Amino acid sequence: MQYRRFGKLDWKVSALGFGAMRLPTTDGKAANIDQEKVDEMIHTAVDGGVNYFDTAYVYHDQKSEASLGKALKGGYRERVRIADKSPVWLIKEAGDFDRFLDESLTRLQDEAIDFYLLHSLNNDHWTKIKELGLLRRAEKAKADGRIRHIGFSFHDNRDTFKRIVDGYDGWDFCQIQYNYMDVDFQAGTEGLRYANSKGLAVVIMESLRGGKLAADLPATRPLWESSAKKRTPADWAFHWLWNQPEVAVTLSGMSTLEQVKQNIAAANESGIGSLSEAELAMFPQARELLEALSPIPCTACEYCLPCPNGVAIPRNFAVYNEAAMYNDLAGSRNQYKYWIPDDQKAARCIQCEECLSKCPQHIQISTWMPVVEEVLG
Repeated sequence: MQYRRFGKLDWKVSALGFGAMRLPTTDGKAANIDQEKVDEMIHTAVDGGVNYFDTAYVYHDQKSEASLGKALKGGYRERVRIADKSPVWLIKEAGDFDRFLDESLTRLQDEAIDFYLLHSLNNDHWTKIKELGLLRRAEKAKADGRIRHIGFSFHDNRDTFKRIVDGYDGWDFCQIQYNYMDVDFQAGTEGLRYANSKGLAVVIMESLRGGKLAADLPATRPLWESSAKKRTPADWAFHWLWNQPEVAVTLSGMSTLEQVKQNIAAANESGIGSLSEAELAMFPQARELLEALSPIPCTACEYCLPCPNGVAIPRNFAVYNEAAMYNDLAGSRNQYKYWIPDDQKAARCIQCEECLSKCPQHIQISTWMPVVEEVLG
């Protein structure tokens, strides 16, 4: 296993981190985790050098933490560090922070969480954190030993990301969605480098965009096959991340023992600056090939916003386009259902056509919105 600098901390993290969000189940239901398989996967990961395990209060219908805690018994816990997350959107009053933290510790059967994140921060959640004084709560939990380091995970735009990074001097790390398709999405490459310049370790989630970049996509297959170095699509995506010095650890939400073994093998070959110029040149080409499959030519310039009825126009278009780009209608329907609030969905469009004159791409937005809702809703 290759190890990397973790921000300003005097500790090195494995290139590959284990995300406990997509654990194997007995019947396809999130809460019914197959503990026997989880134990084997996690023991294999630890024995293979993985030392960073990521979970959250809400994962697997609130069963992930307990499953991870069980799997790390028998001496494995002492060999790793655990990252867990506070469900900020569920917090209604300041005392809820401690209640959720204590519940997580009970589920993990542990006395302390190494890395504790404020989960899924955006502008609204950041406002709540400041209003309720949750960072003071986190500092008290750090002082009494229940947590060791404070960080946050993020889902919003780049300006909000920078504001959060600069809004608290006690951050040790952050977690962002980042992959070769998301260089300008959310925090993006600029946010990655900004956080790193501030001394934060940057943990990468959605390395494979929910598994989409691990698929053998017809559009990009000839590109990967043209390389002298033979790798799977997933391996290429991981190595693109590991090539960058600002990346501390790349999470993978592994669901099978075979995935664990394959990802460990890839991580063993990882390294900063390990890709050649010719190999690096493939990734912009892959991005262009996939983006060319988008049926709606939206560039997310946001000139159409604000919509008078609250529709998140570029976000709806992006999720619709991804169904075609990755041949994954089910995945886009899942994103539409859970990640776009009901008051921002395409269904809210009333065809007022106020947006039409604002779109530089001359997209017939009010015509497309019913299509988006019919396909994804």
